Amino acid sequence: MSGFVLTMWIVWSVLVLILAAVKIYAWRVNLNEDDQIVLDDAFDRVKNEQAEIIANVKKIEPVVRIAFWLVVAATLFIIGYYIWDMLGNLHLID
Repeated sequence: MSGFVLTMWIVWSVLVLILAAVKIYAWRVNLNEDDQIVLDDAFDRVKNEQAEIIANVKKIEPVVRIAFWLVVAATLFIIGYYIWDMLGNLHLID
């Protein structure tokens, strides 16, 4: 395996690990979010807790999206590299 291929796979692996870590963190933040709650004046504390959770989720969403698209781009790059290499081995390209 050449140095470039090894580096390519290491970068891809690191990006996948980052995506996994961000997704696990987002899952943990969402764990305490209630799907439906009845909010009365007596439940202001619960209302504030849910507002904090929603704010944290909204902060995480762009990071999850960026990490996902970086993994997609790296995967497409790897697929393109191997297609290019295969065509080169078949002498279809210079």
